[in-house]
Amino acid sequence: MIAKLNEIFAPAEKLVATVNSWMTDYLLLFLLVGIGLFYTIRTRFVQVRCFGQGMKQVFGGLSLKGGKQKGGLSSFQALATAIAAQVGTGNIVGACGAILIGGPGAIFWMWVIAFLGMATIYAEAVLAQKTRVVDADGNVQGGPVYYIRSFFKGGFGKFLAGFFAVAVILALGFMGSMVQSNSIGESVGNVFGWQAGTYQWIIGLVVAVLAAVIFLGGVNRIAAVTEKMVPIMAGLYILGSLVVIFARITYVPAAFGMIFKYAFNANALIGGGIGYALKTALSQGAKRGLFSNEAGMGSTPHAHAQANVKTPHEQGVSAMIGVFIDTFIVLTMTALVVISTLYAGGPLGVEDGTYQTVVQGFAKTNLAQRAFGVVFGETFGNIFVAVCLFFFAFSTILSWNFFGKINAEYLFGKKGVKVYTVLAVVFIFAGSLFSNRFVWELTDFFNYLMVIPNVIALVCLGSLVAASAKTNGKCDLPAESEETVAEEKTEETVTEETNA
Repeated sequence: MIAKLNEIFAPAEKLVATVNSWMTDYLLLFLLVGIGLFYTIRTRFVQVRCFGQGMKQVFGGLSLKGGKQKGGLSSFQALATAIAAQVGTGNIVGACGAILIGGPGAIFWMWVIAFLGMATIYAEAVLAQKTRVVDADGNVQGGPVYYIRSFFKGGFGKFLAGFFAVAVILALGFMGSMVQSNSIGESVGNVFGWQAGTYQWIIGLVVAVLAAVIFLGGVNRIAAVTEKMVPIMAGLYILGSLVVIFARITYVPAAFGMIFKYAFNANALIGGGIGYALKTALSQGAKRGLFSNEAGMGSTPHAHAQANVKTPHEQGVSAMIGVFIDTFIVLTMTALVVISTLYAGGPLGVEDGTYQTVVQGFAKTNLAQRAFGVVFGETFGNIFVAVCLFFFAFSTILSWNFFGKINAEYLFGKKGVKVYTVLAVVFIFAGSLFSNRFVWELTDFFNYLMVIPNVIALVCLGSLVAASAKTNGKCDLPAESEETVAEEKTEETVTEETNA
């Protein structure tokens, strides 16, 4: 039955893959790099200047018991919810897919996208804070739809915000959750040796039921779960990765060397002309970088808007640390594990033109499991990745559902939230029925649609972000200046208009 279902949707999969390829090569890369450079310059490299403040803001008073807030969340709860969305299958399955298709050099471009993305996500968090509103029940509402409407008035603003809201609901609440449950089912299937499309639906059903229980508890229950789950799951995965990396320490220098070498000379490994190979490495870095750290996509501002902080700048620098943890720590761990075991001194490190033939025996998920299996043994390697992937993917489902819920309420009111929640649970289960490739293509497509209206708004609201980023040399306090005061007045006006 499942095989027949995938056969029916095969033409749709091919069509979506073709559209995604064009959008990745000619639109996504331009938008992500462009907006990252724009805010890196406008904020005077805020990701460098304020990195220390961000680390202090996040880890200075770290607690796994943020407590229930009267309205909104604590700063750490908001960041944990954002990181739960960021640290998911993209850090394991996405990174492995980028390496398989684009070679180890794709990781270099993911680093570049993440560095620029730290400035982008600073802007998203600041704007989410500046334009958030409190409804009649005392609930905080915020995110791109609110800062889009704050700048674009009239019919165009309503259309752009509505377009973004629909894209979020489809990309994160529905299609994105399908990717997460699909990856959980596939990794568990690899543990038990199930053939694709056999018993994975059972895992999908279990995940859907667990998610439904937490969804019913609202934002505070989601925050309470993610603030505890995120540090534990990240710590477990990093510890296991470090064990593998130390066991393969003699190959680590070569692994780093391959990342930099194949970033600019990918054709030596994956074949094709220099232009084609470089484009492949770049596009995979951009595509999987977006799915991993989500900077520029407009998803995490929904969480950062909830934070109870003194100034938007505080949450902006905290948001940067989320991207840093996601890409430069967790994702890099995956890359070093895979490259140091399977590429450097491994079966995939070939430059004799046979690479495309060799990788046919690997898939996104089992690449990570086989990499850990080199040190842990095949059985424990499969189990370790399956357990980590469950926590990563499940926490992402929780956060993405929350982001979609905000937009469902924006479009349809509180009554629409119940329908949205039921459909979200159905899509979580459905993810275990379709092929891995199809669900990834679907979520990529809707992710790209989210980026377009979000980037348009980010460009237009650059002056508000630049004002928050005007800090002293140590980046501890906002600088007092006439321009800052003027921007604060602008912020008040924007907030008043949004509330109205």
